[in-house]
Amino acid sequence: MISSTAWGLSFNTAPALPAMPTITLNARAQISHAQMNNFEVSDLLGGGWNITVAGNTAAGKSPTFAQYCPKSGGCGADALGYIPGGKTLPANSLTLNTAGASFTTTLGGPATFTCSTTPCNVDASTPSKIATESAGTLVASWTSMGFSVTSLTLSTATTLKVLPASEIYRVDTVWTLNTGP
Repeated sequence: MISSTAWGLSFNTAPALPAMPTITLNARAQISHAQMNNFEVSDLLGGGWNITVAGNTAAGKSPTFAQYCPKSGGCGADALGYIPGGKTLPANSLTLNTAGASFTTTLGGPATFTCSTTPCNVDASTPSKIATESAGTLVASWTSMGFSVTSLTLSTATTLKVLPASEIYRVDTVWTLNTGP
């Protein structure tokens, strides 16, 4: 889900998480990685902006990885959607590290990532600020680039449970573009 808090600010290309690699259960804690997708911000106001990400707590969504049936006809005894009382991963299992990533712009001021020294949590109900651009710059667009192949890290515990056939672990996130740095 994408949201913007002011007219004049928008995502030309919205942030989107890639599919995470398949995990083979082996009774060990595991770390898997994926490369964050690039995105683009447009600011017609020139007043600065910031981007936050949080797990989606709205009805029918899940702010953390939870058991999910993706089939419209259901998955055996489970209906389409999140499985009530299903298996979950703890909050903060997914983090974003922006070390090496940057923004390009032709007219705007410098935009910076804030998750380069300490990774930001993606799957938590509290928003994490991942990028900022200072107020008072020209109207412009910024395009992210340079995310490493390990920019997203998923940590799974030894207690990760096998799901029924066709079911997956899924998380819903909200990327918000806010006014001001």
